[in-house]
Parts: sequence; structure tokens; C-alpha cells
Amino acid sequence: MLAVSASTDCCQVMLDLQPTAGLLLIALVDAAILGDPDWLWRRFPHPVTLMGRLIDLLDGALNRDSGRRLKGVLALLVMLVVAILIGVAVRLVVDVAPFALVLEVGIVAIMLAQRSLYEHVARVRQAYSDGGLAAARQAVSMIVGRDPEALDEAAVSRAAIESAAENFSDGIVAPAFWYLVAGLPGLLAYKMVNTADSMIGHRNEKYEEFGWASARLDDVLNLVPARLSAVFVAIAAGVCGGSFVRAWRAVWNDAHRHRSPNAGWPEAAMAGGLDLALAGPRVYGDTIVDDPWMNGEGRRQARPDDISRALTLLVAACGVQAIVVILVFGLSST
Repeated sequence: MLAVSASTDCCQVMLDLQPTAGLLLIALVDAAILGDPDWLWRRFPHPVTLMGRLIDLLDGALNRDSGRRLKGVLALLVMLVVAILIGVAVRLVVDVAPFALVLEVGIVAIMLAQRSLYEHVARVRQAYSDGGLAAARQAVSMIVGRDPEALDEAAVSRAAIESAAENFSDGIVAPAFWYLVAGLPGLLAYKMVNTADSMIGHRNEKYEEFGWASARLDDVLNLVPARLSAVFVAIAAGVCGGSFVRAWRAVWNDAHRHRSPNAGWPEAAMAGGLDLALAGPRVYGDTIVDDPWMNGEGRRQARPDDISRALTLLVAACGVQAIVVILVFGLSST
């Protein structure tokens, strides 16, 4: 009886995955082809912008005086409740009016940064051609927090490639993963936490305590997606003329050495896949961060054309993820 019950529960989970996987696949294609509609966000605030406003409001109201860590936990709970309630409300609308599935697909697509990530990284590559190092520094300053004036050509190129790797994980794989696991409420909750981490999850005097809960939860929510990202990038490397073995060796040897419990996984996979050394010592404002190298035996003098290679690998990794979603859809329909 227990075996029959377990089998029934498993089948039910797989059946529940089918419509979610189907909607996710449509959203992935939408996000890849159409990207973020700038014309829309010139007229209305982007959902992530609205999340940022809520976080700013909570920051201003609670991040002062004593007990900041506890207040940060309270702020995080408010963020999660708001995100989950919005996700549940949209789901209820869809249940009542099935044509509203278009709304759900649109929200999911907006939260997947496939095309926008590609375009932001590609602008750094194009800036080299249009205006040389000075223009590339300006372009890369839009996607990383490092002092652009301290970056030479190799450092600018590495920064763009590292941004592609890390944002593939938390901007593409993680939202897709949490949508597949927990539907729209899970996706919106993840994006809220990830946005909070980027805004208040800093290790400085102002946010060390208040942003602690958001930063730690973001680490937890990205544990599985970061490792999936490494697998996707390593497979993509093997498909794109690189080496799956070299990519995975870099992950195995170096991912755990990164100061972040998650960022090292996609960065190491990208480094091994391109046979480059990524991460390493970096400058953020007045602070020098002495990070270890990912794939340290690889070439450290990255060039602008390596950004093009990284973009090819990024597209291929997105393709691997789409294939995985198709397999989930297919298996859940049997």
C-alpha cells in the first residue's frame, strides 16, 4: 500500500509539472526572442523596479537604531508575503479565466533575463570596436560594480564574461527553477529576495545587520540553480568546441574556493569552458578583494573576442536549459 501511495504521489507531482513546464518553455522562447519591451517600461514601472521601491521603503522605515538584524528579518518576511500573495492572486485569475495564461507567461518571460543579459554583455564587446578601452570601461560599468578606471583590456573582458556567467545563474536558471518548483509565487518570491540581496545584502556598516537575512536566503535559494548552471555551461562548452571535461574539472577544483557559495560554480564552468582564468583579485571602490582564480591555469589575458566566445557559450547554455525543460514536459506527460 505504501509503495502504491508513493507511486501515486510521484505521478501527481509529475502531472502538476506538465503545465508549468509548458508555460516555462513558452516564456523562455518569448524572453529569448522579444526580451524586455523597453517601450512598455518607458510608460510603466518594471516589476523589479516596484520590488525595489518596496525594499527602499522598508529600508528607510526599519534600518535604523538597534535590533537591525531582527528588523531585517521582518522586512524580508514582508517582502516574501507581498511577492507570494501577488503570485497567488495571478494564479487565481488564471484559474477563473484560462485566457489569462497569457498574463502569467508574460510575467515569467519578464523575469527571465535571457535577451537583456546577452545584450548588456554584447555592448561591452561592441564598445571595444566603437570606442576602444574607454568606451568598453563605460559599458562594463553598467553591469559590474568594479571601478572601471582600474580595469585594463583583460580585466574589462574578464568582468564582462564573469557577469555573463553569474547572471546566467541568478537571472535565468534560478527564476526558471523556482517557477518550475513553486509556480508563480515561487518565482516572484525568488526575484524579490534576489533584488533585496543586490540592494541591501552588502557587507558594510549600513547593511551588515539589516541585509543579513536577505543575503543568507538568497544564498540558500541559489544553491541548486548555481550548480545546475555549472552543468549547463559545461555541457554547452562540449557542444561549442570547448571541453566538457576541462569545464567540469575547473568546477570541481575551484568553485568551492570562491568567496560566494554560488557564484563560483557558473564562473568556474565558464572559465574552464573558455580555457580562461576568471575571478581573481578585483577592485570594488576603495576595496581590493583578493579572490582566488577560477581555472587558474587558463589564460589570464582575456581579449575582446573572448567576450564573443562567452556569448556563444551563454546562448548554448540557454539552449541546454530549454532542452531540460522540454524533457521535464515530456516525462510529465507520459
